[in-house]
Amino acid sequence: MKQTSNGTRKRVFIVHGWEADSSSDWFPWLKRELETRGYDVTVPDMPDTNHPNKDTWVQFLAALIGEPDENTYLVGHSIGGNTALRYLESLNGKKIGGVVLAAPYYGKVTLESGEAKKIADPWLNTPIDFSKVKAASDKFVCIFSDNDEWVSIKNKDFFEKTLSSRIVVEHDKSHLNMGDGITELPSALEAILGFN
Repeated sequence: MKQTSNGTRKRVFIVHGWEADSSSDWFPWLKRELETRGYDVTVPDMPDTNHPNKDTWVQFLAALIGEPDENTYLVGHSIGGNTALRYLESLNGKKIGGVVLAAPYYGKVTLESGEAKKIADPWLNTPIDFSKVKAASDKFVCIFSDNDEWVSIKNKDFFEKTLSSRIVVEHDKSHLNMGDGITELPSALEAILGFN
Protein backbone atom coordinates (compact mmCIF):
# COMPACT_ATOMS: atom_id res chain seq x y z
CA MET A 1 0.00 0.00 0.00
CA LYS A 2 1.42 3.38 -1.01
CA GLN A 3 1.62 5.35 2.20
CA THR A 4 2.59 8.81 3.22
CA SER A 5 5.11 9.52 5.95
CA ASN A 6 2.30 9.40 8.53
CA GLY A 7 1.09 6.00 7.28
CA THR A 8 -2.02 7.19 5.45
CA ARG A 9 -2.80 5.18 2.32
CA LYS A 10 -3.04 6.82 -1.08
CA ARG A 11 -6.39 6.15 -2.77
CA VAL A 12 -7.13 6.49 -6.48
CA PHE A 13 -10.68 6.45 -7.88
CA ILE A 14 -11.02 5.91 -11.63
CA VAL A 15 -14.37 7.02 -13.08
CA HIS A 16 -15.26 5.55 -16.47
CA GLY A 17 -17.36 7.23 -19.12
CA TRP A 18 -20.73 6.80 -20.78
CA GLU A 19 -21.50 3.19 -21.88
CA ALA A 20 -18.25 1.97 -20.28
CA ASP A 21 -17.56 -0.03 -17.12
CA SER A 22 -14.67 -1.01 -14.86
CA SER A 23 -13.31 -3.50 -17.42
CA SER A 24 -13.30 -1.01 -20.31
CA ASP A 25 -10.55 0.92 -22.01
CA TRP A 26 -7.30 1.42 -20.06
CA PHE A 27 -8.84 1.26 -16.59
CA PRO A 28 -7.80 -2.33 -15.70
CA TRP A 29 -4.27 -1.58 -16.93
CA LEU A 30 -4.02 1.63 -14.89
CA LYS A 31 -5.44 -0.12 -11.81
CA ARG A 32 -2.80 -2.88 -12.06
CA GLU A 33 0.03 -0.43 -12.66
CA LEU A 34 -0.91 1.67 -9.64
CA GLU A 35 -1.54 -1.32 -7.39
CA THR A 36 1.92 -2.72 -8.17
CA ARG A 37 3.21 0.61 -6.85
CA GLY A 38 1.21 0.27 -3.64
CA TYR A 39 -1.83 2.46 -4.32
CA ASP A 40 -5.33 1.49 -3.21
CA VAL A 41 -7.31 1.72 -6.48
CA THR A 42 -11.09 1.63 -6.98
CA VAL A 43 -12.71 1.44 -10.43
CA PRO A 44 -16.45 1.35 -9.78
CA ASP A 45 -19.12 0.37 -12.25
CA MET A 46 -21.10 3.60 -12.36
CA PRO A 47 -24.92 3.37 -12.23
CA ASP A 48 -26.92 2.87 -15.44
CA THR A 49 -23.94 3.56 -17.67
CA ASN A 50 -26.07 3.61 -20.83
CA HIS A 51 -28.14 6.49 -19.42
CA PRO A 52 -25.76 8.36 -17.10
CA ASN A 53 -27.51 10.75 -14.74
CA LYS A 54 -25.41 13.67 -13.51
CA ASP A 55 -26.76 13.83 -9.95
CA THR A 56 -26.81 10.06 -9.49
CA TRP A 57 -23.21 9.68 -10.65
CA VAL A 58 -21.88 12.50 -8.45
CA GLN A 59 -23.73 11.17 -5.39
CA PHE A 60 -22.50 7.63 -6.11
CA LEU A 61 -18.89 8.83 -6.35
CA ALA A 62 -19.18 10.91 -3.17
CA ALA A 63 -20.56 7.93 -1.22
CA LEU A 64 -17.80 5.70 -2.56
CA ILE A 65 -15.00 8.09 -1.62
CA GLY A 66 -16.37 8.87 1.82
CA GLU A 67 -14.07 11.37 3.53
CA PRO A 68 -11.72 12.91 0.94
CA ASP A 69 -8.25 14.12 1.86
CA GLU A 70 -4.95 15.02 0.22
CA ASN A 71 -4.18 11.32 -0.25
CA THR A 72 -7.27 10.96 -2.47
CA TYR A 73 -6.79 11.13 -6.26
CA LEU A 74 -9.32 11.13 -9.08
CA VAL A 75 -9.03 9.95 -12.67
CA GLY A 76 -12.02 10.64 -14.91
CA HIS A 77 -12.47 9.63 -18.54
CA SER A 78 -14.97 11.45 -20.77
CA ILE A 79 -18.23 11.91 -18.83
CA GLY A 80 -16.36 10.48 -15.84
CA GLY A 81 -14.24 13.63 -16.02
CA ASN A 82 -17.38 15.75 -15.84
CA THR A 83 -18.43 13.64 -12.82
CA ALA A 84 -15.08 14.33 -11.15
CA LEU A 85 -15.40 18.09 -11.76
CA ARG A 86 -18.89 18.18 -10.25
CA TYR A 87 -17.76 16.11 -7.28
CA LEU A 88 -14.88 18.53 -6.65
CA GLU A 89 -17.28 21.46 -6.89
CA SER A 90 -19.21 19.97 -3.95
CA LEU A 91 -16.25 19.64 -1.55
CA ASN A 92 -16.62 23.08 0.05
CA GLY A 93 -13.05 23.69 1.06
CA LYS A 94 -11.86 20.10 1.41
CA LYS A 95 -8.83 19.28 -0.73
CA ILE A 96 -7.72 16.17 -2.59
CA GLY A 97 -4.25 15.30 -3.85
CA GLY A 98 -4.71 15.52 -7.60
CA VAL A 99 -6.99 15.04 -10.60
CA VAL A 100 -6.43 13.51 -14.03
CA LEU A 101 -9.05 14.26 -16.69
CA ALA A 102 -8.77 12.22 -19.89
CA ALA A 103 -10.84 13.53 -22.80
CA PRO A 104 -12.99 15.49 -20.30
CA TYR A 105 -16.60 15.75 -21.42
CA TYR A 106 -17.07 19.49 -21.08
CA GLY A 107 -17.10 22.53 -23.32
CA LYS A 108 -16.95 21.85 -27.07
CA VAL A 109 -18.41 18.35 -27.46
CA THR A 110 -19.84 16.66 -30.55
CA LEU A 111 -23.32 15.32 -29.90
CA GLU A 112 -25.54 12.88 -31.63
CA SER A 113 -29.23 13.72 -31.82
CA GLY A 114 -32.22 12.27 -30.05
CA GLU A 115 -31.85 10.39 -26.78
CA ALA A 116 -28.07 10.92 -26.54
CA LYS A 117 -28.56 14.69 -26.75
CA LYS A 118 -31.22 14.53 -24.03
CA ILE A 119 -28.90 12.53 -21.74
CA ALA A 120 -25.94 14.84 -22.43
CA ASP A 121 -27.82 18.10 -21.92
CA PRO A 122 -27.63 18.29 -18.08
CA TRP A 123 -23.94 17.35 -18.16
CA LEU A 124 -23.05 20.03 -20.70
CA ASN A 125 -25.48 22.80 -19.84
CA THR A 126 -25.58 22.81 -16.03
CA PRO A 127 -22.88 25.31 -15.01
CA ILE A 128 -19.89 24.22 -12.95
CA ASP A 129 -18.32 26.65 -10.48
CA PHE A 130 -14.69 26.22 -11.47
CA SER A 131 -13.46 28.40 -8.61
CA LYS A 132 -14.77 25.70 -6.26
CA VAL A 133 -13.24 22.97 -8.42
CA LYS A 134 -9.85 24.70 -8.34
CA ALA A 135 -10.12 25.16 -4.57
CA ALA A 136 -10.46 21.38 -4.20
CA SER A 137 -7.01 20.56 -5.60
CA ASP A 138 -3.75 22.23 -6.56
CA LYS A 139 -2.88 19.57 -9.13
CA PHE A 140 -4.70 18.94 -12.41
CA VAL A 141 -3.56 17.12 -15.53
CA CYS A 142 -5.80 17.06 -18.63
CA ILE A 143 -5.12 14.58 -21.42
CA PHE A 144 -6.49 15.21 -24.90
CA SER A 145 -6.11 13.47 -28.24
CA ASP A 146 -5.51 15.58 -31.33
CA ASN A 147 -8.15 13.65 -33.31
CA ASP A 148 -10.87 13.08 -30.69
CA GLU A 149 -14.19 12.90 -32.52
CA TRP A 150 -16.24 13.78 -29.41
CA VAL A 151 -14.24 16.19 -27.24
CA SER A 152 -12.55 19.10 -29.00
CA ILE A 153 -8.84 19.59 -28.42
CA LYS A 154 -9.68 23.31 -28.33
CA ASN A 155 -10.98 22.68 -24.78
CA LYS A 156 -7.38 22.35 -23.59
CA ASP A 157 -6.96 26.13 -23.46
CA PHE A 158 -9.95 26.45 -21.13
CA PHE A 159 -8.62 23.83 -18.70
CA GLU A 160 -5.11 25.26 -18.79
CA LYS A 161 -6.38 28.75 -18.00
CA THR A 162 -9.20 27.91 -15.58
CA LEU A 163 -7.59 25.14 -13.52
CA SER A 164 -3.90 25.87 -14.20
CA SER A 165 -3.92 22.32 -15.53
CA ARG A 166 -0.91 20.68 -17.08
CA ILE A 167 -1.97 19.65 -20.60
CA VAL A 168 -0.92 16.45 -22.35
CA VAL A 169 -1.80 16.03 -26.03
CA GLU A 170 -1.78 12.48 -27.36
CA HIS A 171 -1.40 11.96 -31.11
CA ASP A 172 -4.01 10.05 -33.10
CA LYS A 173 -5.65 8.34 -30.11
CA SER A 174 -9.23 9.43 -30.80
CA HIS A 175 -11.42 9.43 -27.66
CA LEU A 176 -8.82 7.51 -25.66
CA ASN A 177 -10.92 4.36 -25.46
CA MET A 178 -10.81 0.66 -26.26
CA GLY A 179 -12.90 1.10 -29.40
CA ASP A 180 -9.95 3.07 -30.76
CA GLY A 181 -7.46 0.44 -29.62
CA ILE A 182 -6.38 2.29 -26.46
CA THR A 183 -5.98 -0.25 -23.64
CA GLU A 184 -3.06 1.50 -21.93
CA LEU A 185 -2.61 5.19 -21.19
CA PRO A 186 0.91 5.78 -19.83
CA SER A 187 0.33 9.54 -19.63
CA ALA A 188 -2.39 8.95 -17.01
CA LEU A 189 -0.06 6.76 -14.95
CA GLU A 190 2.73 9.33 -15.21
CA ALA A 191 0.31 12.05 -14.10
CA ILE A 192 -0.71 10.19 -10.94
CA LEU A 193 2.87 9.26 -10.09
CA GLY A 194 3.89 12.88 -10.68
CA PHE A 195 1.51 14.12 -8.00
CA ASN A 196 3.66 12.61 -5.26
